[in-house]
Amino acid sequence: MNTLSSKSEATYSAILGTAYQMAAADGIGKLSLGEVAKRTGISKSGVFSRVGSLEALQGDVLDEYDRRFAEDVFMPSLKLAPGLPRLVAQVERWIARCRDTGPGSGCLYTAGAFEFDDLDGALRDRLQQGVERWRASLRKTVRQAMDLGHLRPDTDAEQLVFEIYCLIVGLLHDTRFMRDPAAPGRMMLAFSRLISTYKSFTYQG
Repeated sequence: MNTLSSKSEATYSAILGTAYQMAAADGIGKLSLGEVAKRTGISKSGVFSRVGSLEALQGDVLDEYDRRFAEDVFMPSLKLAPGLPRLVAQVERWIARCRDTGPGSGCLYTAGAFEFDDLDGALRDRLQQGVERWRASLRKTVRQAMDLGHLRPDTDAEQLVFEIYCLIVGLLHDTRFMRDPAAPGRMMLAFSRLISTYKSFTYQG
């Protein structure tokens, strides 16, 4: 890599990192090229030349969120046996991620869902697509658990994923808004009770 391209990559990384922190703190819809330029010390035209548009930058920020989420939650679970052990690991790591209330730790999708629920447009579509991809991944894991006999054969995968998602939204509310340190433990207890209603009678894991 030559020096010029290396410098260009470093500049883009600085822009993306700043935009990510801003989106996590204030919401993806509050991003502006001008504020990113101000915080990075790069001219607005310099920021624009590297990201193309505000919409493109918002998409890049969500892509980066997806990458970090997969790295924290999904990829580690692949080291475990498929089925229920993998599903439990994903939810446990998701809970651990929600427990973090430090700078830049907000859930862009949950915040974005409330920010854009009554609006239409490309950004709302992108947010919905991200949620649907993760739900599809969870459904696949649930169905693997059904095929392996870990969950009852009459399990409604869509319903179970819906219930897990509702618990996560409640966890985010109580962790971030109510600032309840007991919320992650309550979430884990609720999830354990939920899974116990779906677990196969023959599964001993």
